[in-house]
Amino acid sequence: MKNDIHDLNLLLESRVKLIITESWEEQRVLETMAALAIKRARTWFTWDHVDGLQRLGFGADIEDDETSDPEKALECVRKDTQQSIYVFCDLHPFLDNPRLVRLLKLAAMNTDTQAPTIMLVSHQIKLPPELSRLAVRLDLSMPSDEQLAAIIREEASSWTEQNQGLKVRTDNRTLEQVVRNLRGTTHEEARRLARKLIVDDGAITQEDVPALNKAKFSLLDMQGVLSFEQDTAHFADVGGLHHFKQWLLDRQTAFLGVGAIKDAPKGVMLVGVQGAGKSLAAKAVAGVWGLPLLRLDFAALFNKYIGETEKNLREALKMADCMEPCVLWIDEIEKGLAPDSGDQGVSRRLLGTLLTWMSERQSRVFLVATANDVSQLPPELIRKGRLDELFFVDLPAMAVREDILRIHLQRRDMDAGNFDLSRLALASEGFSGAEIEQAIVSAVYAASARQQSVTDAHVLAALTQTSPLSVVMSERLQALRTWGHERAVMAG
Repeated sequence: MKNDIHDLNLLLESRVKLIITESWEEQRVLETMAALAIKRARTWFTWDHVDGLQRLGFGADIEDDETSDPEKALECVRKDTQQSIYVFCDLHPFLDNPRLVRLLKLAAMNTDTQAPTIMLVSHQIKLPPELSRLAVRLDLSMPSDEQLAAIIREEASSWTEQNQGLKVRTDNRTLEQVVRNLRGTTHEEARRLARKLIVDDGAITQEDVPALNKAKFSLLDMQGVLSFEQDTAHFADVGGLHHFKQWLLDRQTAFLGVGAIKDAPKGVMLVGVQGAGKSLAAKAVAGVWGLPLLRLDFAALFNKYIGETEKNLREALKMADCMEPCVLWIDEIEKGLAPDSGDQGVSRRLLGTLLTWMSERQSRVFLVATANDVSQLPPELIRKGRLDELFFVDLPAMAVREDILRIHLQRRDMDAGNFDLSRLALASEGFSGAEIEQAIVSAVYAASARQQSVTDAHVLAALTQTSPLSVVMSERLQALRTWGHERAVMAG
């Protein structure tokens, strides 16, 4: 709060007459203004459409009892010859009124040192063009990690007092993770989320982290082009990809640590064979790092109006920044950025918006982009500096296919020890992970229809009846694999 008071004081010292503050914390704005008004011995007033103008400092009362009308309230401000401060709460619905806009403009252009200052406070304020250059925006500071930790401790102490001295159970690792995931919330939002974590069972555990991430996502109102992936995969769910896994483990501390390494990891591109596990690997990054996973849907970005598509992307990236630290997954990125003769340059503008964000962002958002058709990727997107590495996900080798078979059998409550995994892995040569999974699903259906238990024979029959992509599109797939082996780092 001290920093907010300092920033607001500087604006008053510079004789700015119109200040704009977009915040969900109206009460905190008023508390900040109250502290500054007392410090500077200023008379200050608040206004809203229900109660009108109300004096909250030393000075004369407002005589007009109809000041709930914003025009009459601003007329009162215009008559004030003191250095008063007027905080107008939720004036934004009235900013399409020409007379009201003119009154605000007159107040903003008043150069008299004794003229009052007006502050507009709301969750969102879109100023008319004639006011935009006369106003100065003030953003309240977000709580630091230390303040977030203090909020959690305060809520834990409150719960202890209400529950006969019982202590809130947690551990340092989980507490640090919760603090990280509360970044981007306001003081009051962080307090509500922390209270929700504690009040149910008097504990903050790893099981609470996914629920916290989902609650934060809902709180920030990010539905639309961004979706929250609740069920992030663990590394155990990814067969192979050993080089990629080790690469991530080597950089986990650098990304999650605060100020440990200046150049935090930015992200990766995963290209390769369809169904080989690129999407699952993207989910695994969030799962192993314990971070929320956001998925950006390029199809939902597009809008028929010029400029709206790029605006949607900017808003989505801004929302991702608010969720830091997090993993942002863009699946099949080439479909949104590949140029099209009829898109009127939209794909190029989208690319420019994305590249600017990738280069300039300061937030801890780890980007995982996946692509199937590498020929459609613009070269400026995949160069080093934009992303940390380009990985190629190839068809699984023999040992990896055994792992994939074991994973999907166990996921369906079958004992992998009852199967000849080596024989099945040999029979599934040229299959992707997704194709192996579907063969097991087909085997389960076939056995169920005959009221039998699934055996090697059922899986082998399903594999035999399947023509994998490596056969159906052998020439195209071989060209892709040759490209990957020559120009990318192998993920396996």
